[in-house]
Amino acid sequence: MQQEPDHKRETKKVSLPFYIGSLIVVLVIAIGGTILGVQYFQDDTPDTEEASVEDFFDSEPETNGSTFADFQPIEEMYSILMTQHLEEIESDVLIEGALEGMADAIEDPYTEYLDEVESSSMDEDMQGSFEGIGAEVMKEGDYVRIVSPISGSPAEEAGLLPNDYIVEVDGESVADLSINEAVQLIRGPQGSDVELLLLRGDNEFTVTLTRDSIPVESVVYELDEEHPTIGHVHITTFNIPTYEEVIEAIETLKEEGAEKFIFDVRGNPGGLLNTALYVSNIFVADGKPLMQSQGRGEDPYIYYANSDEYGEYKFEGESVLLIDGGSASASEILAGAMSQSADIPLIGTPTFGKGTIQSVLPLSIDGEVKFTSGRWLTADGDWINEEGIQPDREVEMPEYMNLLLINPEETYEMGDASEEVRNIKGILEALDYNVGEMNDVYNEQTAEAVEAFQSDRDLEVTGVVSGPTANEMIQAIRELIEENDTQYEAARDYLLENN
Repeated sequence: MQQEPDHKRETKKVSLPFYIGSLIVVLVIAIGGTILGVQYFQDDTPDTEEASVEDFFDSEPETNGSTFADFQPIEEMYSILMTQHLEEIESDVLIEGALEGMADAIEDPYTEYLDEVESSSMDEDMQGSFEGIGAEVMKEGDYVRIVSPISGSPAEEAGLLPNDYIVEVDGESVADLSINEAVQLIRGPQGSDVELLLLRGDNEFTVTLTRDSIPVESVVYELDEEHPTIGHVHITTFNIPTYEEVIEAIETLKEEGAEKFIFDVRGNPGGLLNTALYVSNIFVADGKPLMQSQGRGEDPYIYYANSDEYGEYKFEGESVLLIDGGSASASEILAGAMSQSADIPLIGTPTFGKGTIQSVLPLSIDGEVKFTSGRWLTADGDWINEEGIQPDREVEMPEYMNLLLINPEETYEMGDASEEVRNIKGILEALDYNVGEMNDVYNEQTAEAVEAFQSDRDLEVTGVVSGPTANEMIQAIRELIEENDTQYEAARDYLLENN
């Protein structure tokens, strides 16, 4: 990976200039494929030499640690299957299987073989729009873990949360699928439906989402309605135009009267490395560290704020940064830089904890290997992998944010007893309806609460939860969450208290 100026790096033999993954392993589910936020080094990568299999075997064992004899069992296995298996086998099938097997053998969820289709999908333009459910995901054990739903996407609208686990897609288990195979199942054309079996905590539930076109909108901003001297800048991802969009947001809000700012990377799964450096540079004085990176056998390389290299724009004023468990990778780089090098308070909950770097190298066949090539450290040199960055002021969102979705295709009525009934009662209680004792039983008081809800929402009053009532309850709890953003309120209070 290229983490420092060209003249300080050794030129490595690769068949094409390589590119770094975006410091995230989360994947955008889209019709174009799996988007990792790739940073290309076409302009500043050192000239490289062509490498081949012959080059590898001709090199000295001291250089690569392997000899041809080490690979002889692979050749023997290949020969036996090609010549003696009952059914004729395509050579490509065995080769791809071997490549996938090597990637899987090291048990690193961020290392995988990408075939030609997957490689092309990953190279999709990050500035476009995509058709899918709009969720950033990664493979974890037998599940697909949701890192974060994209703002405004079907996944967010349906109430999917960071750390939900996808168990099945349209009835098919994801346990034995690679992340790319799972993504192939989940993505699809705008307007089509996909059914996901999700695991949240100890509870499983099913949700049907309608895929949509997902615009890649990286910055959303507005003035606070109650206190118009406070501007809110929500960075949803780190794409190519994000740096300019952040500057535009700040300047526009200043012109509208903003004097203090709430910057927000909650639910932001990451993006381009260069963009993370550029955005971090906005808040950090030249000469102070932004982040560090470290490859195998290397000392950490420190990136310093530098107006000549990362842009001249500097933010001046009072601000805070909102973070949560959906803030990953590039978001964590920004959080570390703002906190450790600019003394900007962090408010919310601990971040995701993604501290490794992925690179992608082409293979001589039509495919690529994505692998973990290094780690990144915060400005102070902390490795936050699997731990995350801790906020200066920890503020949880309301407990009802973690309530499960209601399956509108099921019917819940008097006499039922289940975890789903407890969940319905939790939603009704959060909406200020009296459900009596919180338990798993759909009793008379539950039915009365449902009837009151249906009456208030101009629904048919039946005392039964299904279809329109279930959907309306989901919408109601979503509205309640939006109206009671305790983390945002804490950030606003902090700025108001510190005049």
